[in-house]
Amino acid sequence: MRYFKYLLLAAIAVVLVCVSLANREMVMLELLPADLAGLMGMEYSINLPLFVIIFGGVGVGLMVGFLWEWIREHKQRAEAAAQRREMDRMNREIKRLRADKLEGKDDVLAILDETS
Repeated sequence: MRYFKYLLLAAIAVVLVCVSLANREMVMLELLPADLAGLMGMEYSINLPLFVIIFGGVGVGLMVGFLWEWIREHKQRAEAAAQRREMDRMNREIKRLRADKLEGKDDVLAILDETS
């Protein structure tokens, strides 16, 4: 299975290198459309290879998706934390009740009662 994983990663790497080599011409990336940039006085642009823009867009999309899911799952994480705190509280209560029950008994009998 590990070799299959390496084979898959190698195939993905080959595809990414091929896409990069096929799209290496320089393109101008502008912050705003030309008319709006002239109106606002913000004519910022940069020349980048096309594959950098493609991979950058994919990376930004992945990050937005991960952030969206993290925010969406907040309710489940909060509920799990509350359940964990409640379980810890119950475990402490059980230990306290067992200790109260076995208080004053012979040590051997206390150990035997504790296991049952």
